[in-house]
Amino acid sequence: MTALYTVGFSGKDAKTFFELLKLNNIQMLIDVRLNNVSQLAGYTKKNDLAYFLDKICNIKYLHLPILAPTKEILDGYKNKQISWTEYEKIYMRILNERNVEKHLKEINFVGSCLLCSEKTAEQCHRRLAGNIIKDIHRIDRIIHL
Repeated sequence: MTALYTVGFSGKDAKTFFELLKLNNIQMLIDVRLNNVSQLAGYTKKNDLAYFLDKICNIKYLHLPILAPTKEILDGYKNKQISWTEYEKIYMRILNERNVEKHLKEINFVGSCLLCSEKTAEQCHRRLAGNIIKDIHRIDRIIHL
């Protein structure tokens, strides 16, 4: 049975975060954030994260901005100008316009985990992206860590 994992770093200290990845035998962390270099990202800032993943867990790092939302819809949702339902529709339209299916077919997602900042996947684009990947690669299930 194949699984795709997702994780958000908010609310997790570094020890918890890296132990969670190791415990679930993650082989590649796929960063789907729009902004992965912000000071607010702490230990998950792009270059630091790639280093820590390699040295602590022997996990590969891939930044996949094609799955990131645009700044406009992210800001619209955060500022309550659009609802989660509207966000989902716009995000899915953007992915369709980007022709992500073609790009995602080229990536091996076995042992992979999608990373975003949101604490839970319920109202996070990583859940939506995970569902697309699941369908393309015939993955059995998605596990949100």
